[in-house]
Amino acid sequence: MAGYKKLWWILIAILAITFGVLGYFGKEVYRVAPPIPDQVVTESGQLLMTEETILDGQTAWQSVGGMQLGSIWGHGAYQAPDWTADWLHRELLAWLEISAQNQYGQSYESLSPAEQNGLQFALKEEYRTASQYDAATDTLTVSAVRAEAMAQTAEYYSRLFSDDISLRSTRENYAMKENTLPSAERREVMTQFFFWTAWAAATERPNSDVTYTNNWPHEPLIDNKPSAENLIWSLVSIILLIAGVGGLIWAWAFLRDHDEEEPAAPAKDPISLVNLTPSQKALGKYLFLVMALFIVQIFLGGFTAHYTVEGQTFYGINVSEWFPYSLVRTWHIQAALFWIATGFLAAGLFLAPIINGGKDPKFQKLGVDILFWALVVVVAGSFIGNYLAIAQIMPENLSFWLGHQGYEYVDLGRLWQIGKFLGIVFWLGLMLRGVVGAFKQPGDKNLLALLTASVVAIGLFYGAGFFYGERTHISIMEYWRWWIVHLWVEGFFEVFATAALAFIFHSMGLVSRRMATAASLASASLFMLGGVPGTFHHLYFSGTTTPIMAVGATFSALEVVPLVVLGYEAWENWSLQRKAEWMQRIKWPLLCFVAVAFWNFLGAGVLGFMINPPIALYYIQGLNTTPTHAHAALFGVYGFLAIGFVLLILRYIRPNFAFNDKIMKTGFWWLNIGLCLMLFTSLLPVGFIQFFASASEGLWYARSEEFMQQPLLQSLRWIRTVGDVVFIIGGLAVAYQVVIGLWGKQQNAELDAKPVTVK
Repeated sequence: MAGYKKLWWILIAILAITFGVLGYFGKEVYRVAPPIPDQVVTESGQLLMTEETILDGQTAWQSVGGMQLGSIWGHGAYQAPDWTADWLHRELLAWLEISAQNQYGQSYESLSPAEQNGLQFALKEEYRTASQYDAATDTLTVSAVRAEAMAQTAEYYSRLFSDDISLRSTRENYAMKENTLPSAERREVMTQFFFWTAWAAATERPNSDVTYTNNWPHEPLIDNKPSAENLIWSLVSIILLIAGVGGLIWAWAFLRDHDEEEPAAPAKDPISLVNLTPSQKALGKYLFLVMALFIVQIFLGGFTAHYTVEGQTFYGINVSEWFPYSLVRTWHIQAALFWIATGFLAAGLFLAPIINGGKDPKFQKLGVDILFWALVVVVAGSFIGNYLAIAQIMPENLSFWLGHQGYEYVDLGRLWQIGKFLGIVFWLGLMLRGVVGAFKQPGDKNLLALLTASVVAIGLFYGAGFFYGERTHISIMEYWRWWIVHLWVEGFFEVFATAALAFIFHSMGLVSRRMATAASLASASLFMLGGVPGTFHHLYFSGTTTPIMAVGATFSALEVVPLVVLGYEAWENWSLQRKAEWMQRIKWPLLCFVAVAFWNFLGAGVLGFMINPPIALYYIQGLNTTPTHAHAALFGVYGFLAIGFVLLILRYIRPNFAFNDKIMKTGFWWLNIGLCLMLFTSLLPVGFIQFFASASEGLWYARSEEFMQQPLLQSLRWIRTVGDVVFIIGGLAVAYQVVIGLWGKQQNAELDAKPVTVK
């Protein structure tokens, strides 16, 4: 730590404080989660449902794809409704109609404004304050009118998830297959789960004037609107963002060592002079797997997007019976996570022998081969399990374990999740075998220590997904799910990527060890400062309280701060070409790293902060503004990073290989242009139009069949085809380049690479 002691202590202090905050308020999530009543009864004592049947409904919902078919509390897919908001609105309308008939003998629409206002006041009183949950007996008591409204709403959902012909066009508009859930008994309990999520969204917490979900979703009928705390913490987050950006610029100007001399580039690439080890030569199949899954994923993405305009068919061919929207969307997301993770694992395995002095630890190649086939088994097993679960072929008691967990980004069955975790731990072991010996060698090991720490974190933190089970309360599940989606992916993978790139550029002799180490430690501190407690910005409306909102809003604003200097990082990476003629041979991996910086700023920074403040997310959670950010950040940042790693590894494990500039220009630029077209001609405009509808009418309307099927939104979703096609062509070009690099005729890159002057 000598020479970097201050930076290390800053990083350690940040990790200790931020994980302390995450753990302390995580306990709050457990404590204040909305209660699931032991029983729900009418005022006359009729039993309507129990805690067990509500949880049975949760598992039934999981088995049909869960968050891949509509959403709950705003988390999930975007074509079908948010079941919480939709159920709540339908039940409220049913209550008003029943009450109008009971009191006036007329329909609600026929009543005078004064009479309607009177019923609306009674509606608000019953739903927000008079829903009698008795904590002592763990019993929820509802009025006879509400029980009837619940029954009417449940009957609609039972028909919707069956093959009832009267709702066939609705299922098509929602991209639902016919007979989504064949069992009438399971449909009944699933409606009970939907009711409970809506009850939590409408009922005020004890001694509070906001609901269990902080007044989400926007529902004017019962005055569900943003709370004062929502507005306050949104303003605080914006102020902190401005202060953080200003502070970073001052620190960058005054504390950065501007006099640091860059080392002179060596005459030849030092990494190319190290003999390839057997384990490095064996990485070719990893690169092929990355590209194969990438191509599968982008075609599935186009397939999934097409379902938003033809809900059950693909250009007139009925395919939903075998490959419904919920299945292809599951595969699309899971394939992305698999190929990106495999690209990162391959990068680590390539670096391990270099760290170990250019040699393999004993049996390293065998370990690399075993890990590869284990990955293949997990991918194939999870995909097959997803299919069998959503097709309702798999027995219901096995669905969670072998089929589909129902939770976005961790959809794979629990057994396959365990297999994935064991594979990552095995990769950790392979990495440590190459790293441990290097620590015994003389010299500065601070950068290696940071890289090792990030490897250990990647290996172990995926295990957070085992802290919830099939019947875990959904608020608690969300807490742990975001440990994986946000903390594991956006946190530790980010640190690993930073340290790995710094190590590579230092090994090439392009960056001094001191500069690489200091920059990596500072970046890690900045990422972790906002990233760890920033996990809570996903939980504003997931049954949590104001402190969670305060922490999430405050720290998620700080996540954006380090992204403002990524333009400089991109320029530095691009400028590395000037340092040596041989750097032209890795121009395309470098360009991918430049793209990472660009999309990190735009996708994670601009589009991410667009949905981060509580007041923004209140209206747009669950709208197409979210996939706008997700596509730009997941592919733009981690996708391009994985592709950059693949191209870099390919260049070294095939020493005589030279990139074909024509193919790579097509691949690189068409991927970037296609992503821009996808986002800015379709997803974002649809999201903004939905935003207006959500703010003016309510979330239920912004996700409704009536709204989503209007001609303008249909046209915008069709327009996405252009961006998808451009993106797919770019993906095919990159994959073709990797395939011919692995198995095609190779020219002598050393002789054929022409000097290029970089202007």
